[in-house]
Amino acid sequence: MSEIKDVVIIGGGPAGLAAALYTSRANLKPVMFAGSPPGGQLTLTSDVENYLGFDSILGPELINKMRAHVAKFGVTIFDENVTSVELNQAPFKIKSIDREVMAKSVIIATGAKALWLNLESEQRLKGKGVSACATCDGFFFKNKIVAVVGGGDTAMEEALTLTKFATKVYLIHRKDSFRASKIMQDRVLKHEKIEVVWSTVVTEVLGENRVEGLKLQNLKDNTTKELKLDGLFLGIGHKPDTELFKDCVKLDEKGYILTAVMAAWEGKEKIASTYQTSTSVEGVFAAGDCVDHVYRQAATAVGMGVAAALDVERWLELQ
Repeated sequence: MSEIKDVVIIGGGPAGLAAALYTSRANLKPVMFAGSPPGGQLTLTSDVENYLGFDSILGPELINKMRAHVAKFGVTIFDENVTSVELNQAPFKIKSIDREVMAKSVIIATGAKALWLNLESEQRLKGKGVSACATCDGFFFKNKIVAVVGGGDTAMEEALTLTKFATKVYLIHRKDSFRASKIMQDRVLKHEKIEVVWSTVVTEVLGENRVEGLKLQNLKDNTTKELKLDGLFLGIGHKPDTELFKDCVKLDEKGYILTAVMAAWEGKEKIASTYQTSTSVEGVFAAGDCVDHVYRQAATAVGMGVAAALDVERWLELQ
């Protein structure tokens, strides 16, 4: 029988790397499945100016620095996707195409992905004026004109955040009414910088090397028009990468992993554990954007990864 590892970390973004750093320094000899390609959403981000300690750094460069830091402490990293897990009883079994690892504990840090319109032009201009995070990138659009796509609370929050920087914010929604909460709708509809474009979809993002405008189609009269602007923000939600765990641990209705602290905060079914990052399975912990649908920042993911590592260390001491 192969050696049973103290901890396996699934996910190679900021949360997973932070967990790897802390568990390795606690001499737990963690094994990480970082995914392929590794790095999470930061690898799709251009300039990062809101990560403490770096005035400005490219997202992929920040991830590489994190990986290099972790590597100094001897973490075993496989840039492979996990294909299956068995978490019904310890030792837990984690498999990729190339290997199988047994573990006393697991930290899930698989992150989430922003939902996109899946236009060729949108994908080509990601990080060049197309973004899915106003908190991350709004600062780069000072005195610019931008648009947000969506009709839920996420889109409302993105639009309101952008009003702090942009001179004008178009809010483009495919329907003729919002599904967002009433209070968020009221704030948006009353804001002097926001103009709502109803019953309309984006059919193309215009620009070669940066966003220069949008091609729009009105769904009621089928007319098309072009809108000149400098940035496009997607506010149509995020999807957590948790499909692999849906039959293993408790998820909320959107697919985010419920930890003890999040279940309590959301008023969900209580997860009985003294460890805040514990999932519904004892010995399995979770951190980062696969848990957090509120803040979704690299810095908060790092903090959650640290918390999960400390929880694992304390949990293992009692086994």
